[in-house]
Amino acid sequence: MEHFPGEQSPDPAAPDVLTDVAPQLRALRRRRGLTLEAAALRAGLSPAHLSRLETGRRQPSLPMLLALARIYGTTVSELLGEVPPERDPIVRAGRSEPVEADGWIYRQAGGPGRALQALRVHVPYATRADIVRVHPGEEWLHVLDGRVRLALGDAVHVLDPGDSAHFDSLTPHRIGAADRDGAELLFVHTLMQSPAAELCLGDGAPHLR
Repeated sequence: MEHFPGEQSPDPAAPDVLTDVAPQLRALRRRRGLTLEAAALRAGLSPAHLSRLETGRRQPSLPMLLALARIYGTTVSELLGEVPPERDPIVRAGRSEPVEADGWIYRQAGGPGRALQALRVHVPYATRADIVRVHPGEEWLHVLDGRVRLALGDAVHVLDPGDSAHFDSLTPHRIGAADRDGAELLFVHTLMQSPAAELCLGDGAPHLR
């Protein structure tokens, strides 16, 4: 079976942690006035794969959620159906449930619906098979534990605990842990809600890290 960029093979043993995301994906796509084919093309997926995500037969990875959120002009929190009461400015440690997808484990570290999206992320070990991403916006990360390998254009940087990076997301980039135990980091990216947010360079589709 042919796999498109960003697709995952079915994993019958995977926990059903993102059940509620399926109806959100369909509702947000329709709200944007996008056909299944148009949205799939922009996300680098096949229409059949996006249809399986919208019916709950497949689980999206974290990078895929980020890509779909940018395409639909929304946030990962909204995709997950998280609506905090009266936009509480405080994010309590015990309130955010971890979500695991494709080796990434993340918690919301900021309020949903904001222009800046903050996450606390466990990053898996980087491999040569990881795909470079290019998209509008900015990203900032701060290493909490472990070491992170950050490829920016032709340069590769290894960040130790306490190191940070802040870069334009139009620079081709790839993020992964430098060691097999993974790494913990704080990750902040801008939410682009203009039509430019729907455009990506390279092969014309968002890529997984």
